Amino acid sequence: MNNLTAWTTLAALGVYTWTGYKAGAARVKYKVLAPSMEGPLAFQSAQRVQANTLEQLPLLLAPLWLCALFLGDQWAAGGGVLWCVGRVLYALGYYRDPAKRELGFGVSLTACCLLMVGTGVGLLLH
Repeated sequence: MNNLTAWTTLAALGVYTWTGYKAGAARVKYKVLAPSMEGPLAFQSAQRVQANTLEQLPLLLAPLWLCALFLGDQWAAGGGVLWCVGRVLYALGYYRDPAKRELGFGVSLTACCLLMVGTGVGLLLH
């Protein structure tokens, strides 16, 4: 059973939901009517964080579950938790100043790469 991976998947979806909430709240706060994507920097930052998190989800979810299947639940969950931490760091940095997003981006991208490598290792072992 992959209980830890399932919980980690829910955590990742929770991070995505949080970024979506922040983007929606910024849309209301700055009175940016849909479908417009133009507005103050704070609104644009919230929108980019949410969009980039959505763009990153496939890079997480596929290797997360493949790693769980071929290498193990704990390894996969560890990578998934690292991704969640990276995405939160990315968001908080971006909200402060878009130039401060690099650490979080790097952490979450590293997590995805580790999950892909873990999947490969698991496949070789099987």
